[in-house]
Amino acid sequence: MASDDWVTCEESVSPSQYRGPMAARGLRAQVDSLLLQLLRDLEELEAKRAALNARVEEGWFSLSKARYAMGAKSVGPLQYASRMEPQVCVYTSEAQDGLQKVWVVRASAQTPEEVGPREAALRRRKGLSRTPEPESSPAPRDPLNWFGILVPHSLRHAQASFREGLQLAADMASLQIRIDWGRGQLRGLQGKLKQLEPESA
Repeated sequence: MASDDWVTCEESVSPSQYRGPMAARGLRAQVDSLLLQLLRDLEELEAKRAALNARVEEGWFSLSKARYAMGAKSVGPLQYASRMEPQVCVYTSEAQDGLQKVWVVRASAQTPEEVGPREAALRRRKGLSRTPEPESSPAPRDPLNWFGILVPHSLRHAQASFREGLQLAADMASLQIRIDWGRGQLRGLQGKLKQLEPESA
């Protein structure tokens, strides 16, 4: 769900509507709408939290199966590479309304912010007959190769479960930011409603 579904306190009701019973009814409608949206977001957050718990549990269970199949000493810190490279990166972006979004991308993939300025700079160089190819960074090695070439399926399943869990964690972070923002908007509307209720009574 996009953040555009939310409305700010300023956008919801114009200053001319802050008088009389009509203004109170409009504010109550906005409060009801925000409450329903918050409940939907909280329900989605709870579902993602349950899914994350399931992915992490599956990952550890598959990892224990791999240790049993390969031997406890074959799957452990002694097999870690001396120099590790991230497989994924976490990015955040902030919209005009202040809401932030968190997403996970592969480390070898470029974000639009990284691609745009580089291409513009290459076009401004003098004496270039064509735009050169951007330097491609080598793809990070699969960590499963640390444990051998033919690894059991359970180890691959553990890796997939933890990757899915990482994506779910990023989705939960974005959702939690949106919920906190919605609660702030709801408190603002409820404060304005309390100011109007004595006048409309």
